[in-house]
Amino acid sequence: MEGRAAALGAGTVLNALATGTGAAFGIDVETRASVALDPAAEGVDGTIAEDPDADSALIERCVALATERWGDGEGGTVRTDSDVPLAAGLKSSSAAANATVLATCDALGLRVGDGGDGAGGDPDPAADVTRLEACRLGVRAAREAGVTVTGAFDDATASMLGGVTVTDNAGDELRSREAVDWDVLVWTPPERAYSADADVARCEAVAPMADLVADLALDGRYAEAMTVNGLAFSAALGFDADPAVEAMPRATGVSLSGTGPSVVAVADPTDPATDLDALADAWGERPGTLRRTTTSNDGAAVE
Repeated sequence: MEGRAAALGAGTVLNALATGTGAAFGIDVETRASVALDPAAEGVDGTIAEDPDADSALIERCVALATERWGDGEGGTVRTDSDVPLAAGLKSSSAAANATVLATCDALGLRVGDGGDGAGGDPDPAADVTRLEACRLGVRAAREAGVTVTGAFDDATASMLGGVTVTDNAGDELRSREAVDWDVLVWTPPERAYSADADVARCEAVAPMADLVADLALDGRYAEAMTVNGLAFSAALGFDADPAVEAMPRATGVSLSGTGPSVVAVADPTDPATDLDALADAWGERPGTLRRTTTSNDGAAVE
């Protein structure tokens, strides 16, 4: 009983820590999961390829919840490997959870599809599990493993479904989803930041700005929403806003991603005013790592 799946990393449009409303977009970097189930095994043993000493409680909990819900409580092993850096604000936990839940469904022989409940496309009548059901299970696992404050349903839906998603994280409700086609530049400084350690009170102080960002996002003005979000949450979380200011003349939108430290800039390929090459030159003067990629509208899938 073996299964494999992959899920997307994502960037932030609106951080949900202030109000519970969040928005994110899928990017073309992946986390992959391999699951091997054994009905005779007791418990789940997880490994994270990039850091064998890292806490694997999230992916282990994902397998356990998935087999409890759709299987017979099988144990086994799970291994993830990823192009998404850990604790960098690019939704590594959401990607790992989504990939693991889908890989477990694959190992159980279940067909995963869309249910016509806002995920885009027509309902798949042959689906045993919808991607949103799988996504919500991964969010539950993330809460139980203590790796998220809000449940990160915005990050999880962007990773699972692709495109831009706007969500109510308190109710795990998908409010909207739309495909986007952007070029993406990510700057990740050397330090790391863990979502569970974020100063929630500081984030709640910028709630009026978060409400404005939510209005912009629900109006489809995602790039503007990103930029307002980035400035507000950089201030709230103590990050330097200079990288965002450098990006503004050269990008369609720019934001601190998640609780940082990565900064993500996007460019509409049809906008001649954007210049991510020039921005890469500017950001390249800073310590850290640059990544060029694109948005992705396909989302997570069984391999």
